[in-house]
Amino acid sequence: MVSAMSNLEIPPLPSPDAVIRAEAVSFSYDTLRVLDTVTLEVLRGEFLGLVGPNAGGKSTFLKLILGLLDPTAGRLQVLGQPPKQARHRIGYVPQHPAFARDFPITVADAVLMGRLGTRSLMLRYSPADRAAVQKALHEVEAEDIARRPIGKLSGGQLQRVLLARALVSEPELLILDEPTANIDHRIEGEIFELLAELNARMTILVVSHDIAFISGYVSRVACLNRTLVCHTTDRIDGTVITELYGERVRGILHDH
Repeated sequence: MVSAMSNLEIPPLPSPDAVIRAEAVSFSYDTLRVLDTVTLEVLRGEFLGLVGPNAGGKSTFLKLILGLLDPTAGRLQVLGQPPKQARHRIGYVPQHPAFARDFPITVADAVLMGRLGTRSLMLRYSPADRAAVQKALHEVEAEDIARRPIGKLSGGQLQRVLLARALVSEPELLILDEPTANIDHRIEGEIFELLAELNARMTILVVSHDIAFISGYVSRVACLNRTLVCHTTDRIDGTVITELYGERVRGILHDH
């Protein structure tokens, strides 16, 4: 890792509007250091892209934010709370669904599962829960497939359903892990246009490998390869990409 990647400018005082605040966060799996003194503030209302090479620590950092792991060192707060306490205020869209595609469940029922974090497990779903499902499906333009089995969905339709499942809990922070992996560029553009609209009311953190594409939507890009540095989108150039991914990188022009 070149030294330029570790020269992160740290603000002198923490912002009271920070939705995610990581202060010198490190994490190791046994003796393997995966994250090294990562410092980051994500402000309320930001649309932040998180990029980096495979095994650079992106998935680990997400697990820390979601409260699934604890930092080895440093301090991490989400929405002003320890991550485990803030989990119910976060909407999460995984790269791969947690259920099998042939599981016998409809789209509406899959989205309804997103309400589990807002209520007691002992209670039945209420009319308000089902109304929230209809609202979320309408927002992602998937109302017409509400009764369809999830196994019958295309890749783009499934991503919309996973997004609706994250939105149905009315989160303050939305986190997406490679939301457009394995779907075509037209659908990718539609998903990010939708995220840009959602950003008007919630903070968004999206993980992606396509640094050039997301730069057209996000306000800042956080480059993570064990250490982290943030850039405004107008500073993303060939030098930054080479420092992050190495020399063997190809650029692809999205001009359609």
